[in-house]
Formats: sequence, C-alpha cells, structure tokens
Amino acid sequence: MSRNVLVINSGSSSLKYQVVDAETGAAGAVGLVERIGQGSGLLTHTVGTVGTGGTGGTGGTDEPVTHRIERPVPNHTAAMEAMADAFAEQGPSLAEAGLVAVGHRVVQGGARFGGSVLIDDEVVAIIEDLSDLAPLHNPPNLDGIRAARASFPDLPHVAVFDTAFHLTMPDHAATYAIDREVAAAHRIRRYGAHGTSHQYVAREAAAFLGIPKERSNLIVLHLGNGASVTAVKDGVSVDTSMGLTPLEGLVMGTRTGDIDPAVVFHLSRTAGMSIDEIDDLMNRRSGMLGLTGMVDMRDVDDAVDAGDPAAVLAMEVYCYRLRKYIGAYTAVLGRVDAVVFTAGIGENSGPVRAGALQGLEPFGIHLDAAANQARSREVRRISAPDSPVAVLVLPTNEEFEIAREAVTVVRT
Repeated sequence: MSRNVLVINSGSSSLKYQVVDAETGAAGAVGLVERIGQGSGLLTHTVGTVGTGGTGGTGGTDEPVTHRIERPVPNHTAAMEAMADAFAEQGPSLAEAGLVAVGHRVVQGGARFGGSVLIDDEVVAIIEDLSDLAPLHNPPNLDGIRAARASFPDLPHVAVFDTAFHLTMPDHAATYAIDREVAAAHRIRRYGAHGTSHQYVAREAAAFLGIPKERSNLIVLHLGNGASVTAVKDGVSVDTSMGLTPLEGLVMGTRTGDIDPAVVFHLSRTAGMSIDEIDDLMNRRSGMLGLTGMVDMRDVDDAVDAGDPAAVLAMEVYCYRLRKYIGAYTAVLGRVDAVVFTAGIGENSGPVRAGALQGLEPFGIHLDAAANQARSREVRRISAPDSPVAVLVLPTNEEFEIAREAVTVVRT
C-alpha cells in the first residue's frame, strides 16, 4: 500500500515540495519554485533524489537529475500549476504516485494545536487568526494551503505545526513574567519553533542509542541560519530556546537571540528608531551578519582561520551562547543521554561543535576530536568512547517527519 505524501513548504516568494515515502523517507522528487510574484519565476525540479530513511540508512537510489525552468509565477496558484507541470513533463507521475495525502508545514499553531490536524475550513480560519503571532510565515503558509487544496481537492490535506512539539512545555517554562491579563489578551507565551525537526531528531537519536523514546533525555541543537535548542525529557519537549517568536534564544545568522528588552527602548529614545526599524535590525541585520558582515558560517570559519578579529569574537559569542544553553538544559533534565547536533551548521561545522562543548567535561561530555572532524551524511557518534554523555550528529529531515505525521493523521 502506498505511503507517498506530497509535502509542501510555502513561503512568501517560494514554494518547496517533495514526494516522500512516509515509511522510508525516500523522496521520489524534490523541487523549489522561486521568485513568486516577482515577474519571471524559476522552478528547480529534481527527480531520483536519494532519500534518507532515518537511522536505517538510505531510501532511494536513482541518480538525481535536475531540471531548471523559467516561467511567470505571479502567485501561489501559479506556483502550484508550475509544480504540477514539472511532474507531468519531467516525472514522476503524480497520478501514478499513489499519493495518500498532502502535508503542509505551518509555522505557528499557537496554543490551539498540540499535534498535526486534518485541514478543513475551520482549521484554515484558526491558522489565519494566529497570523499575528507569525506574520511573516502563517500568511504564505496559508497561500500554499489554499492553492494546494484547489489543485488536489480529492486528497486529504494535513497541517503540521512547528510549534506543536513544544506545547508539552510545563507552564513554568512557557510563561513570561509580565502582567498575566496582558499576556492572556495578546496570547503572549513561549511557543518555540523548529518543532518538526526537534521531534524527528529526538526520535531518531533515541533509536540510534537503543533507548526507548519515552525514557530518553536529550539536548537537541538545531543549528542553521535560524537556530534553537530543545530540552527533551522522556521523549517530549520541556523547554526550548525560541519564545513568542523565533528571535529569542541562540545567536543566529541575522537574529540577535537573547537580548535585554530595554535595548528596544534605548534605541527608540537615543537613536530615534521606529519599532519597524528596530524589528528589522534585530531580525535581519544582527546575529553573525551584524557581528561579521557574513551570514554563511563557512565564510565565518574561513575568516576565523585567517585571524579576522571580528570573526574570532563572533564565533566566541556564538559558541558561548550554545554552552550556556547546554549547561542550563543539563540542569533542567538532571540526566542527559546525549547532546545532538543537527541542521546545516550543526551537521557540518566541527569548529562550532567543538566550541559549543568546550569545557563541559565536568558535565560528562567528552568529545572525540578526530570523530568530530570527520565528514559524513549519516548519523554518527562523535563523543569519546568513555564519555558518560553521548554526542551525536544526526541529519534532520523535516519533510520525512511531515510525511509521517500526515499519514498518521489520515489513517487515524
């Protein structure tokens, strides 16, 4: 029986898609429609992609072939049509794929959704109502949902929320210390993000370690341009670094992470900056970009190697913040089975992993320097053989997780 799911990740000017086998993780095709609403759009459609089947190894094996197509893409409906044409012309055939569902990434589910749900008009209305909590993400997510429901009216559509995994946080971890009536009126609390990735990585890490998920205590670090860390106790999220928005927490590519909120008042009063200008500063012109002028951690690594003092300081700031959270979440969990690195930087930057764990030997975390420098696309242990706490590098696969969730919902 087919378990193929069309996974959609819709942004404001882009639409990513994959056809994923929800059992193996193999992707029969992946694609990206870019420059939506910007005149001439660009579609990149790859067939025969090697898929990752979690800790079990690879799924697909066909040599990938990529097709690039330029065409007008004025809106998300046109993007969906471009995607459908690419499947029809380049393959694989969607009609023959045996799709059982369409899975949609949705960033913000608020406190309404503690799991994935079948999309109907009521769910669409709730996601729209929650858009004030994620104004840059939920509206384009909804554009993709509406276009996909129109294009695939006979398939069930499932919303998979980035925030759902974190709704298990206890109140003392989710609550900000501000006036409770103001908080309630404006839905102010800690929601977290990257939950789909954290959920996938936590389950796969427990399987790799041979520990029942329900008894696994993990610190999962999702380190990409956006970055977050989650404390997973007995298989569920009990704390995470992002809060009401993705601005809180770790230093990121362009975001400040944790910062004194009075900086906002200070910039308003002394620099005459508006709220929108400060928002832009903290979300788009800070983090590693603000400290070094560079966003790509590979460029920062090269600058560090060249002795650039700004890059050296930025890397120290970045890794120091990671160490603080690892130490804090060790205290939260009490017992830690593993520290797990994932996403682009977490999976590929040995210097960041080494810097993040430097000096944590008293916590039972001992890194194997040679293993840390080795490159691989597979899940691997990089801690010393006698390390009480395992250190893992585990490639994330959010599309696989969305496909799994979609199949679970439609077959429940």
